[in-house]
Amino acid sequence: MTESSPLENTTAVSHSIDHDGVKAAVRLFLKSIGDNPDREGLQDTPDRIARACDEIFGGLFHTPEDIFAKHFEVKTSSMVLVRDIHFFSMCEHHLLPFFGVVHIGYIPQESHVVGLSKLARLVEVYARRPQVQERLTEQIADALVTYAHAQGVIVVLEAHHMCMMMRGVEKRESTTLTSTVRGTLTNPSVRSEALQLIMQKSN
Repeated sequence: MTESSPLENTTAVSHSIDHDGVKAAVRLFLKSIGDNPDREGLQDTPDRIARACDEIFGGLFHTPEDIFAKHFEVKTSSMVLVRDIHFFSMCEHHLLPFFGVVHIGYIPQESHVVGLSKLARLVEVYARRPQVQERLTEQIADALVTYAHAQGVIVVLEAHHMCMMMRGVEKRESTTLTSTVRGTLTNPSVRSEALQLIMQKSN
């Protein structure tokens, strides 16, 4: 873990979504934008949003410790790379979605290999909460070092942000890329190899 990239929000902020609180807030929001929350099309909207929050913000109630509690005893120190882990998250600035893919490469300590599905689960823990792409990238990398004891890590995110597509500059085709490296993958030649593997497209 680095000073410039702390592991933030690794513990749950509460035990569950306050459904009644969400419903009341949604009703107030609908009134505040000039609509009628009691009209036919909106009557069930507060309840739907409250229930949807269980999925959209479910990462608030899970931690990376839960994911990496177990590992495989495999004698290897070669890089493990998983590309195109799809994710959805919510921009904490506008509460609009951003979405895309995460590419993760890591060099395990000998006899400390994590299941491939755990990498996808790690992405979900941090993506399914109010978030910004830059922090999401750093948190995934730091968690692999801290909880999976990886010797080296590279994380690359490619995302589309609805706050740029729907409002403001309205650049619908824009893609935002962020990347970070840790440990042995800060070596320029190793990092270059990893980036080449990540960015090459399947035929």
